[in-house]
Amino acid sequence: MHAKDILIDGYSRIQEEVHAAVEGLGPDDLNHQPAPGANSISWLIWHLTRVQDDHMADAFGLDQVWLTQDWEKRFALDLPTRDTGYGHSAAKVAKVRVDSAELLTGYYDAVHAQSLGVLRELAAKDLERVVDENWDPPVTLGVRLVSVLSDDLQHVGQAAYLRGLRQSA
Repeated sequence: MHAKDILIDGYSRIQEEVHAAVEGLGPDDLNHQPAPGANSISWLIWHLTRVQDDHMADAFGLDQVWLTQDWEKRFALDLPTRDTGYGHSAAKVAKVRVDSAELLTGYYDAVHAQSLGVLRELAAKDLERVVDENWDPPVTLGVRLVSVLSDDLQHVGQAAYLRGLRQSA
């Protein structure tokens, strides 16, 4: 099995879990914050998708799906255009509200399609390419891809946990 096949499998698991975390939920469940300042399911799924979109676009020299497919307009959030949710205050977390699970899964699926497109074209040597020199050691494409995969799986797990809390209440 090639490294790209492992990455494709991992990223496909994110997609499966995103759908499982939000399907059938209405706005009250999606936007519920279990405590003041806590993340909602909406924020978690939006954020993990924004991070994947931003980081993959940057690493592969692509445009963000958020901007090119009008997801920014569809979400209509009162946030800066390129905001990914990194370092959000409680007030900014509260601004990420959606009316439907389909909005979240639609955006995720569009980002996932772009991600799979570039992952399918990977060669082993590509994983060694430096994509961020602001770190010591510099970040390679392989490290960046695993970092996004890890971050996204953690956040979708948090969303699934919140779904369970909400359904047991």
